[in-house]
Amino acid sequence: MSQGITTRLLHADRLGGVEHGATHKPIHTAAAFGYDTAAELVAVFKGEQSGHVYARQGNPTTAALEQKITMLEGGTGTVTFATGMAAIASLLVALLKRDDHLVASSFLFGNTSSLLQTIERLGCAVSLVDATDAAQVEQALRPQTRMVFVETIANPGTQVADLAAIGALCSARGLLYVVDNTMTTPCLFQPSAVGAGLVVNSLTKSISGHGNALGGAVTDTGRFDWSAYENILPPYRKQPPAAWGLLQVRKKGLRDVGAALGGDAAHRIAVGAETLALRMERACGNALQLAGWLAGRPEVAKVHYPGLAAHPQHAKARDWFRAFGALMSIELRPAVDMYAFLDALQLVIKSSHLGDNRTLAIPVAQTIFWEMGLERRQAMGIDESLIRLSIGIEDYADLQADFAQALQRAAA
Repeated sequence: MSQGITTRLLHADRLGGVEHGATHKPIHTAAAFGYDTAAELVAVFKGEQSGHVYARQGNPTTAALEQKITMLEGGTGTVTFATGMAAIASLLVALLKRDDHLVASSFLFGNTSSLLQTIERLGCAVSLVDATDAAQVEQALRPQTRMVFVETIANPGTQVADLAAIGALCSARGLLYVVDNTMTTPCLFQPSAVGAGLVVNSLTKSISGHGNALGGAVTDTGRFDWSAYENILPPYRKQPPAAWGLLQVRKKGLRDVGAALGGDAAHRIAVGAETLALRMERACGNALQLAGWLAGRPEVAKVHYPGLAAHPQHAKARDWFRAFGALMSIELRPAVDMYAFLDALQLVIKSSHLGDNRTLAIPVAQTIFWEMGLERRQAMGIDESLIRLSIGIEDYADLQADFAQALQRAAA
């Protein structure tokens, strides 16, 4: 009998077998693991036998979380990391080399864009394109192109990548297609449906939901033919080809970079994930209602949210996603002071986080995109008055009332 996401998450640990009949896997804090014989240790070290060698490559608690993320994404395996950025950095370091070429969305989150600048300095060429149009991705391809990297919904501009067309393009050209699913989560969208080979999730955000743990994940969807990927190193070609990519990410990424997820954080994320579907339904519902209300306010110049019919990619978002997400951004009219508005908010928290149970707000140009400079922000369509909103699960009437009084006070 087919079961829903919440049912499977709630019972995954228990049905897999837990000591003393507990309903959750325990938190493992050991850094090292011993074996009765040297032969067992060698077999585990070589990947010929399941087990754990050293906590920098994972432990039983992170392994249980990886199984849950794999289940959520409908994939074949997952590697978890200390943060979402660690997941992206480890993936790029593990699978790209000097003189390779990467095509990425020009609307990528600020820290990801900053990381790509570092990748360029290490000798891998990067082309940033408008990923809402697959034709622009195709025009940027070179013989040295190895990977295409996009986000489902851009943070903070909410542009929706041309996911299906880019997936078809990558499949036809034999390119590794990597999709960051953080803004939608596997609850709203599975990138494997559009041909993604690898999926990135920042577990810190909606999957955890409670703002009390950092984590990231890379999931193999099983859709990419790793036997054709020339950057796989000889030691990792001894397993069946389907395992090559994720094994190299675990070894050359997680192990060598050292950004291991701790047992306590993994446990918090796993428990938070149990209510993912419930929280996303409430947050997305709040966001859709609030976006429509804000769009009608005289103090607001623009609302960027895929759920609005006026959004440039609304039709695609409607076709692909189960809901439109909990992220939006707004631009206030010139007569409304942005700082006065933010300071007047009483319920909404001024914070750089997102995907939290609580609603959060942040001025974008002055904080998370400040390092990019005015010219780059303008190229990305980020207005100096742009405010990012991460909508939580509060009672909607309370949220609307807080925005109403803040807008009125700022306009006055």
